[in-house]
Amino acid sequence: MTPTAPAQPPARTGPVVAVLAGAGIVAALMQTLVVPLIAQLPRLLHTTQGDASWVVTATLLAGAVATPVTGRLGDLYGKRRLMLVCVGLLVAGSLVCALAGSLAPMVIGRALQGTSMGIIPLGISVMRDVLPPERVGSSIALMSSSLGIGGALGLPIAAAVAQNADWHTLFWGSAGLSAVLGVLVLLFVPPAPVRAGGRFDYPGAAGLAVGLVALLLAVSKGGDWGWGSANTLGLLAAAIVVLLLWGAFELRTVDPLVDLRTTAQRQVLLTNVASVVVGFAMYAQSLVAPQLLQLPVATGYGLGQSMVAAGLWMAPAGLVMMAVSPFGAKLSAARGPKVSLLTGSVITAIGYGLALVLMGSTWGLVAFACVISVGVAFAYGAMPALIMGAVPLSQTAAANGFNSLARSVGTSVSSAVMGVVLAQMTVASGGFTIPSEAGFRTAFVIGGAVALVAALVVLAIPGRSGTKPGPAVEAVPVAGSPSPSGV
Repeated sequence: MTPTAPAQPPARTGPVVAVLAGAGIVAALMQTLVVPLIAQLPRLLHTTQGDASWVVTATLLAGAVATPVTGRLGDLYGKRRLMLVCVGLLVAGSLVCALAGSLAPMVIGRALQGTSMGIIPLGISVMRDVLPPERVGSSIALMSSSLGIGGALGLPIAAAVAQNADWHTLFWGSAGLSAVLGVLVLLFVPPAPVRAGGRFDYPGAAGLAVGLVALLLAVSKGGDWGWGSANTLGLLAAAIVVLLLWGAFELRTVDPLVDLRTTAQRQVLLTNVASVVVGFAMYAQSLVAPQLLQLPVATGYGLGQSMVAAGLWMAPAGLVMMAVSPFGAKLSAARGPKVSLLTGSVITAIGYGLALVLMGSTWGLVAFACVISVGVAFAYGAMPALIMGAVPLSQTAAANGFNSLARSVGTSVSSAVMGVVLAQMTVASGGFTIPSEAGFRTAFVIGGAVALVAALVVLAIPGRSGTKPGPAVEAVPVAGSPSPSGV
């Protein structure tokens, strides 16, 4: 496919990037929106602590399933169209949560909010399709980093609202913000003309959904149910069986949801493996550091911060990620995205090493969290470039959706592992059992070790990977090209 219209005017490039990056940040913000409410959810929803955890789990599962499915639908029927569908589901989910007073509607609303995670891979693919080539790298790096940016900025915002207003205000606010986002997408994001051929793979989507739900449910709830319980082991076994059958089906179908032959290419496969590991390392810090901030000073290692203050101390990490992402794109342009991914993995490991030395003060915590965020920004910005340098132009949204899924698997495993570490390594304080200093140090060591594993995986990616645009990149379609659907 070749461009059939002149390049998009530079004046429109800025708004397109701003709206798409903002959309990614809003989608990521939904992941941390209820974190400040977790301890209060049983009382607010008139349920048990175990059942209340479904408010978080539902979002995780829906996001994991939605990213590859919306990616493939975007390749088939229009990426902007699917982005608007995701925004619509986000508005609907926010309204359901805003009106909820019990567990069931809250879980339904949070699942609808979780589908918005499909916005990030769709936005990355739209950028490749409609932006001038010289702006693609830095814009995709910013969009890819929006997951970490939204998560970091969401904590202090949600904490401040939860502490000073009725908790429903969080969801009324997210509904309004999402509605504004939808209008901005309509006004400023042009149709992406690239379309894949074929049909949507409904059996493949159903099989992947069942397999992923079983896998992530076992990982996320295994700590509550017991890792040796029948529920956990049964779900893990079911996930293995279903995903193996799904893989066999995808290899035989004409228009698969995920082209496993392309996914098995060394560059794509190893980038996705690295994404799982980097996702683990990124999420470990965001789980452990807020707990350390909020523990009482009397423990000897806690930093005694309030919920709102803890969120504000974590906010600079998100801002640093946003500021650094363009530099990662410049490194990718000069040396290749493989170098950026390797650099990011090493910087992340260094950040965890600094955590062992600096965890005794709030400023020290901010410092090592920012270093880790620098590493994640470099790594997350490089992943889409590596993926898109190896897949056909018509499969970019689906391939990016699968890469986002890999990150989600990493964050889910990270949540489970860090939860086990901090739950098993405890001390008694003031009549309560809390994570010990050794538990926090062990968590940081694991995070650093995992980041080093990511670096080793990256070294196995062939060549400079993605430094020279191939035909798929050179033929980037532009706004104004013919579109079968007009959306």
